[in-house]
Parts: sequence; structure tokens; C-alpha cells
Amino acid sequence: MLGVIAGRVLAVVAAMLLVASGVIVGRDRLARTRREYRRRLASVVPYLGLLAVVLLANKLARDVGPGISWLVGLNVTPLVHRLDGLLLWPVYPESTPQFVVWLQSHGSPRLTTYFSFVYVFGYVFLLTFPLVAYVALPDARPLRRTVVAYAANYLVGVGCYVAFIAYGPRNLIAGDVEGLLFTQYTQYQFLTASINHQTNVFPSLHTSLSVTAALLAWTTREEYPPWAPIAAVLAVSVAVSTMYLGIHWATDVVFGAALGWVSLRIGRRFEETPPSLDAVRRGARGALGRLPSR
Repeated sequence: MLGVIAGRVLAVVAAMLLVASGVIVGRDRLARTRREYRRRLASVVPYLGLLAVVLLANKLARDVGPGISWLVGLNVTPLVHRLDGLLLWPVYPESTPQFVVWLQSHGSPRLTTYFSFVYVFGYVFLLTFPLVAYVALPDARPLRRTVVAYAANYLVGVGCYVAFIAYGPRNLIAGDVEGLLFTQYTQYQFLTASINHQTNVFPSLHTSLSVTAALLAWTTREEYPPWAPIAAVLAVSVAVSTMYLGIHWATDVVFGAALGWVSLRIGRRFEETPPSLDAVRRGARGALGRLPSR
């Protein structure tokens, strides 16, 4: 089942990339890229190598991270739950609903279909299209910026997943919040369960990476004018979908958006010179040394 779902996601996203490449990137840029792709990729090889190392470390950390997290991590679920319960207090001071509960109360079958599609397919497209589009640019800096920013998202995000234990709304208040993605489209639970753990919700990496992609699109708005508004709409939709589907709290989304902005700043900082693996190791050791202990 997992292979079938993954294949479906790849097929749909590939079709979206094909259409977007033709419309946004354009035939001239694509033709020029076919002739020069080796030179362009050669200029970002160190960055791609760094991203590959980060993704491998991310996979290992997600496998062993939950066990380590229960040993050294801080359970922030009650705090996040309380914070979300205060967000709508100015609007409903007498009886303040949880933000996710309030959001789902305005739902509909069409919204559920839209946000489910965005959460699964739109998110993958939003992250992969910049890699295609920026390879098609003669200037290598946007692609380098993107790769470093994505790597920063994963490094910080996975570190937070180890440091903080947090259950999402569909797990903590299942009587009030429905996990709409899994009740309406049960097949996707196989995909999400294979890449994430139920305690890995703070911050929302779906939100952080989507915000990063949207901000990157803004930095290349002169090269690709249509992409900036498209990326912005998709990023907002992904962020809302994580709450509407009962996966993340609003607090996760807020901190995820902040991480996306910080990751862009890191990407711009290192777009000329990639961070060395020694520097990454030193940073990782420093982060581990600051983890709360019991």
C-alpha cells in the first residue's frame, strides 16, 4: 500500500512540475538548461552534498529520536494546548474554543478535499518546484540559497523534535478534533506514519518549509513573477491545512513560520560559501549540550 500511495504522489507531483515548468520557467530557459545543466549542477555540488547528509541524519533521527526524546526531552503538550486555548479569547471571551476546534467547525467536504490535496500533493510540489526553477537560472545563488535553507529547516526541526515532546490535536483531544486526513482519506496514514511520529509536531515542518519556499519565491520574483503569488497561496494553504486536518496546533504553525524565516536568513548567509561539515558538527554538539536533562 505504501508503494502505491508514494507512486501516486510522485505521479501527480511530476505532472504538476511539468505544467509549472512549461508555464513559469518557459521553453527557452528549459532548452538552455539542457545544454548547461552539468556546469550549473557542478556549482552547487557541495550544497547538494550537505543537504544529502542532513536528510540522511534526519531519517536516522526520526527513527531513534522519539526514544531519545522520552529520555531527555521536555513534554510541552500541556503548554501548547493552553496557548492554543487563549488565541481566540479576544473574540470569544466568555467561552473560548480551541483554535483547531473552531477551525474545523467551519469545515465542509470541499474544504477537506482541498486541504487534504494541498497537505499531500501541494506541499511536495511547493518544495520541489524551486529546485527545478532555480537550476534553470544562470545565477547559482538562488539554488544554493534554497538547498541551505531546506537543510536548516530539517536540522533545527529535528533538533526540536528530540528536545520537545508534543502530541497534536487529533491525538490529545480526539473527542473534539477529527483527524480529517486519516478519516476521509485513510490510505495516506501509511505515508505519514512512515516519515513521522505522532509526538513530532512542534514546530510544524510542513509550515516552516512552505514558508521558506514562499520567501524564496519572493527573492526571485523578478526572474519568475508568477511564482511568488502562487507560492504564497500554497504556503498559506499548507499552514492552514495542518490545523484544519487536526495534525498541528496553531502554536506549531506560528513557530514553524518563524523557523521558515530564520532558515531563509541562513540560506542567504551561506549562498556564496557553503557551511562546512565541521561547522555543522560543532553546531550539532552545541545544540545537544543545551538539551534539557532529567
